[in-house]
Amino acid sequence: MSDDDAVMCAGLEYAFGETRAVDGLDLSVTTGEVFGLLGPNGAGKTTAIRCITTLLPVPAGRIRVFGHDAAKERMAVRRLLGYVPQQLSADAGLTGRENVALFARVFDVPRRERARRVAQALYAVDLTEAADRMARTYSGGMIRRLELAQALVSAPRLLMLDEPTIGLDPIARTSVWEHINAVRRATGMTVLVTTHHMDEADQYCDRLALMHRGKIRALGTPQGLKSELRERRGPDDPPPTLEDVFRDVAGRGLDSEGGDFRDVRSTRRTAARLG
Repeated sequence: MSDDDAVMCAGLEYAFGETRAVDGLDLSVTTGEVFGLLGPNGAGKTTAIRCITTLLPVPAGRIRVFGHDAAKERMAVRRLLGYVPQQLSADAGLTGRENVALFARVFDVPRRERARRVAQALYAVDLTEAADRMARTYSGGMIRRLELAQALVSAPRLLMLDEPTIGLDPIARTSVWEHINAVRRATGMTVLVTTHHMDEADQYCDRLALMHRGKIRALGTPQGLKSELRERRGPDDPPPTLEDVFRDVAGRGLDSEGGDFRDVRSTRRTAARLG
């Protein structure tokens, strides 16, 4: 593992029964970068994220987070992470401040620092004025920013985002990313994100890995991946987009491996609640 690696996965495998969700995954994320993990539904992205966050065990292979073994040092790894899952994690029956304070306790932020840390996290995502309103009154974009504050309250070195802008309109999506980048610039935090929005990946990610059938099929900068595809195409073809790269890598798997019923149900529930 390089001294510059925030995350290193080597030969990671994970299966659900007969289905191999992650199949020998090799991946490294450099400290301080925004790294995008892309792929069709069922590619194994969320499973890989859950292994890195220690929510799932590491049955085969190795994961290190800032040098800590995710299988043997789970609590040490968790203290370094902030995690915004695809499913909603905010409680509609609490105020914004109460939601973030709850996460401060969960992440064992020292009692004497909690109020200050909660206020800082809310300020970072521009929710100070709405902090004492019930979360059920928040818009979709505000809810996602609240969940970002929940993840930031522990001052993580690594922020993990699983489809952070799912179900949001373009203005709300931009707002969420503006706040992510503001915190990153201020703290040097590393960001690992999964997204289906190719425009987000193209604009905000320093490097990308395209995952398909549990493996990394392409890796590089957004511009580099587009340039590689352009070299393989004819000179008269239009310049490829990142979506073209995505389709080129996933191929027919986009039609044949679109996730299962639970994936669709979970995504639609989240989108409906944020909409």
